[in-house]
Amino acid sequence: MNRFNKEERLCSKKYLDLLFKNGSSFLLYPFRITFLLVAEPHKYPAQVVINVAKKRYRHAVDRNLIKRRTREAYRLQKETKLYPFLNQPGQLLLLSLQYVGKAKYDYSVFEKKLSVALQKLVSQIQPADEIH
Repeated sequence: MNRFNKEERLCSKKYLDLLFKNGSSFLLYPFRITFLLVAEPHKYPAQVVINVAKKRYRHAVDRNLIKRRTREAYRLQKETKLYPFLNQPGQLLLLSLQYVGKAKYDYSVFEKKLSVALQKLVSQIQPADEIH
């Protein structure tokens, strides 16, 4: 079921503020990934927001192209690379994918980089789960 539903998008101002104030982040070029685990029951194990800086890409068509490619790469990889490791019920992963790259790449680059980023994210989340 490779869909990207409205419930999987992070739109809540409360959660966005919480994510950017208390979340952890790492940089894996061309993405900055910010994440936070919240004790909140939800239909999906993760909610994501995708950002592209208006300062770096002035034209909306460029920003939208990058967001579309990022969204598609995430949509195809979330089921295999992210969701199996978020198996604790009652926990929600808030996730921000910020594009900080200086160039517009082909879709294959987005796919490879996001795959590596999701693997690194899972490796950082796993030790936190094992402590509790």
